[in-house]
Amino acid sequence: MAESLPAPPKQREARRQSMERHPYLSSSSGPLTEELQCSVCLDVFTDPVSTPCGHNFCKSCLNQCWDKSEDCYCPLCKETFSKRPDLKINTALRQVVQHFKEKSGVTKSEVLCDFCDDRKLKALKSCLMCQSSYCDTHLEPHHRVPRLKKHKLINAAENLEDYICEQHERTLELFCRDDQTCVCPICSVTDHKNHNTVPLEQESEEKKTEVMKIQADVQQMIQDRMKKIQDIKHSAELRKQNMEKEKADSIELFTSLMRSIERCRAELLEKMEEKQKAAEKQEEELIEELQQEITELKSRDTELEQLSHTEDHLHFIRSYPSMCKPFNTKQWPDISVNTPVSLNTIRAALTQLQQTLDDKLSQTGLKRMCLYAVDVTLDPDTAHPELILSDDGKQVSHRDIKRDVPDNPDRFDKCIVVLGKEGFSSGRFYFEVQVKNKTEWDLGVAGESVIRKGSITLSPQNGYWTIWLRNENEYEALENSPALLSLRVKPQKVGVFVDYEEGLVSFYDVESWSLIYSFTGQTFNGKLYPYFCPALNNDGTNSTPLIILPVH
Repeated sequence: MAESLPAPPKQREARRQSMERHPYLSSSSGPLTEELQCSVCLDVFTDPVSTPCGHNFCKSCLNQCWDKSEDCYCPLCKETFSKRPDLKINTALRQVVQHFKEKSGVTKSEVLCDFCDDRKLKALKSCLMCQSSYCDTHLEPHHRVPRLKKHKLINAAENLEDYICEQHERTLELFCRDDQTCVCPICSVTDHKNHNTVPLEQESEEKKTEVMKIQADVQQMIQDRMKKIQDIKHSAELRKQNMEKEKADSIELFTSLMRSIERCRAELLEKMEEKQKAAEKQEEELIEELQQEITELKSRDTELEQLSHTEDHLHFIRSYPSMCKPFNTKQWPDISVNTPVSLNTIRAALTQLQQTLDDKLSQTGLKRMCLYAVDVTLDPDTAHPELILSDDGKQVSHRDIKRDVPDNPDRFDKCIVVLGKEGFSSGRFYFEVQVKNKTEWDLGVAGESVIRKGSITLSPQNGYWTIWLRNENEYEALENSPALLSLRVKPQKVGVFVDYEEGLVSFYDVESWSLIYSFTGQTFNGKLYPYFCPALNNDGTNSTPLIILPVH
């Protein structure tokens, strides 16, 4: 590129002000910075053009210079041209300028008016016919002059030649849908003849509609993910609260157990002390009685000694019967040196302590599970036709009359079963069911993909984790190999607890705080649904409904 002439003081001041407006100019190093500046406006090139002498200027700056002068000359080297050159944008230099702006952190430059003389104002519109940009003042003729009012105006834009057909130098007003490209009116009757062409505005509006749909989808995706974040944060907060509650419950449990142990220890020591005192009293009484007998025996011994040495035969004969008769002594018990507290007493105390421990653990376990209580409602679309559901979806019983209901894929058609509406695919959940006054029932959870038509076999391998009651007092856990259950009391309320990640399904007697049975080490796929079977009513002997209870 040609060497620049020294800038006069006025231009140097303008350059300084330009650098203040555009700090990226002063932050760049090397001679490239000056080579990308127009010597007229002292700013980075906008639509750079080259003169026949090889110097570069902004297209608008050079046109303004020539419009104000009778001669066409280079503003830099002052070479005069015989006729006004036809200016073409130097596309290579424009790409270098654009790359420079991007590297300098300037992604979008401000479009300036091509016709402002001193301080260039921001352009409001660009004319595709004039290939120029106008501020509000210089745009006025395009609103007033009839010929100019026909020109195509767009929002102020750089690179106006991009809006012009390179082949025909006409504005790109149409869109060819066959070739998916913008064309001018001449293109539409030549190279794109018989193609499906529409006005550019029409295609743009249709595309905007598609963009709006995509945007709506994207916004929905954003909302879904934001909600997911909120759900995760809420779940984390609940988990934190539950953990704090579990910590408090654990501290309370062990504090209570320590109190129970201390109480049992105190009671045991008190019993030992009482037995010790009783033993000591017994020993003192025995010693006293023994000492009295020893005194009596010593007196007898003295009398016998005297009698054995007497010379008075008459006295001897008369005293002999009373002195030689058997001495009246008590039958003294054997005295043990072992601790007076029996092993049975200690065992009883330990048994009581173990019972207290079991009760505390069961109570604490159920309290924890209540933290995961869910509101279960029966799903009528899954209910066998002979099942009657309450209006609130909390009770189910069997009647011999089959209801006229749609045979949808989710409905059980042979087994007297209904599922809960909501399924669970993670975390923990707990619900309670009243089974009072029933002779038969099934309870548990079922996988969402279980077979619902025809006969079914309740087992984990078939997607069912259940227990049941048969014949009033026969309880069974429906494992792959069913297991009979021996219960101390007949449950009136059954709690069902599931830990999805741990593969655990547990059943509890709510009133006695005791565990009935647990399925452990299970693997779940998909959602789990609460499972209810009130069983046949058996001529009214088992007509009482299963009732889903609120958890307290």
